[in-house]
Amino acid sequence: MMKTILAGLIAAATLATAAPAFAAACGNDGAGFDSWVADFKQQAPSKGISPAVLDRAFANVVYNRPTIRADRGQKSFKLSFDEFMKKRGGATIISRGKSMKKSNAALFASIERRYGVPAGPILAIWGMETGFGNYMGDQHTLSAVATLSYDCRRSAYFTEQLYAALQLVARGDLSTTAKGAAHGEIGQTQFLPLNVIRYGADGDGDGHIDMVRSRADALASTANFLKGHGWRTGAGYQQGEPNFVAIQGWNAATVYQQAIAYMGAQIDGG
Repeated sequence: MMKTILAGLIAAATLATAAPAFAAACGNDGAGFDSWVADFKQQAPSKGISPAVLDRAFANVVYNRPTIRADRGQKSFKLSFDEFMKKRGGATIISRGKSMKKSNAALFASIERRYGVPAGPILAIWGMETGFGNYMGDQHTLSAVATLSYDCRRSAYFTEQLYAALQLVARGDLSTTAKGAAHGEIGQTQFLPLNVIRYGADGDGDGHIDMVRSRADALASTANFLKGHGWRTGAGYQQGEPNFVAIQGWNAATVYQQAIAYMGAQIDGG
């Protein structure tokens, strides 16, 4: 009996030694980040990410403290609709949105034919997210996503985002030096990497999805996101109408949803 138990213990020890290392534990500060990165790079090839892509992608990745500050400082939307519209510059977005609709009429007509989404809600999103592409964020995207993948608060969720970002790097759709918002949102309408994989659309026909430099790609992708969240061609998109559910997919805050619907209607009506 003792020989059997001993043999079992030896076998277990041998298997433990031979087993691949697990990814490093998450952390709540930067102390273990470098170790986590090293272990992640060991694990990622089993998910289809080549060592060459990993080396390129992580060459400039650091623990991103501004991302952690932004994540810890998130607050729910508690403003009234009127307060929110004033704070977000709703009147300006509507006015400029009408102008942008006219100056990009052919693009928006093409998008509506393809996805069934009119210009108004797309322009409302574009205006609220980045001021029509004027400010897309100043944080290193791969550092932001890697930091949140390592951070304990939402590690599993952002590890998915990190793998998606690495896929975008591999196919040439995300620069390793790209900058965006604090949580890794990309481009003119602020897509997280996994949403680029799921809903990204080549709006300008160049074979790539460039959410930063191509407004056609960013706006077509936004329409495709709404379609993927239940948008029905020709149906209304105000609260209580069929397409409001697609707008709810864009942002969880009710006041944000209401603002998109209201501004979209004002732009489409103009």
